Amino acid sequence: MRLLRPPHVALALLVVAVWGTNFVVIKVGLRDLPPFLFACLRFFFSALPFAFFMRRPAVPWCWLAAYGVLLGAGQFGVLFYAMRSDISPGLASLVIQTQVLFTIGLSVWLFREKLSALAALGTAIAAAGLGVIAFHLDASATPRGILLVLCAALAWAAANIVVKHAVRQSAAKLEMLPFLVWSSLFAVPPLVLMTLAFEGFAPSLAAVGAAGWAAWAAVAWQVVGNMFFGYVAWSWLLTRYDAAVITPWALLIPVFGMGSSALLLGEPLPLWKFVAGAMVLGGILIIMLPRRARA
Repeated sequence: MRLLRPPHVALALLVVAVWGTNFVVIKVGLRDLPPFLFACLRFFFSALPFAFFMRRPAVPWCWLAAYGVLLGAGQFGVLFYAMRSDISPGLASLVIQTQVLFTIGLSVWLFREKLSALAALGTAIAAAGLGVIAFHLDASATPRGILLVLCAALAWAAANIVVKHAVRQSAAKLEMLPFLVWSSLFAVPPLVLMTLAFEGFAPSLAAVGAAGWAAWAAVAWQVVGNMFFGYVAWSWLLTRYDAAVITPWALLIPVFGMGSSALLLGEPLPLWKFVAGAMVLGGILIIMLPRRARA
């Protein structure tokens, strides 16, 4: 298994730093924009005008639609709603990583994949870490906030399952960037309905007109930094190295998320957060690493 070259280590670190600090950027955007409107703008500008310049992936429309709805309304819409006032950016960056556990559970259920003893142990350790978070709820999160982010993680996991189905039915190699762009088209309609239902047309219109440069920069960063740079660079690394070499780097996302939230927003970092983070990420690491590396 080939190890990362130093320049590619730097690229992997840059990607996870972008994805981790993005939770602080989201919080900045939520100061001016309601959560569902913010998510709607994120996916609208992820789809247009880029869909006009990228060929539609050779997958059935149903998978594009399912992925867009799950990722847009299910993951980001719910995550943004939770982060508005119910959970801090740092803690959100940690809890959302439970998508790995949900993805495994759905894979075992739908694809009859076998769960090894070590994977079961890792799942138990990560679940215990969530228990530590639930036992120490403070100003960083409410019970509703934790529950909402877990729902967002479940939607992300379901979106991962959709990608598995799409890859199996794709006539050619599935390129993730066009897949993300075209699926974003299907994220917009449910987010528009959620915006109208929960935030109202007039308040949303007023929020768009009153939003400052920081909010619009946060929207732009969701598209340029989080999606285009992050996913393109990550996919590029995955084409050159084994997934087992690249994927564990994603465990640094909460490190950057919690660190940047503490540094820029003053989020407290008591000892229990370090313990919970070590348990959640350690459990996921046990699950993710191949048998040879675990041994």
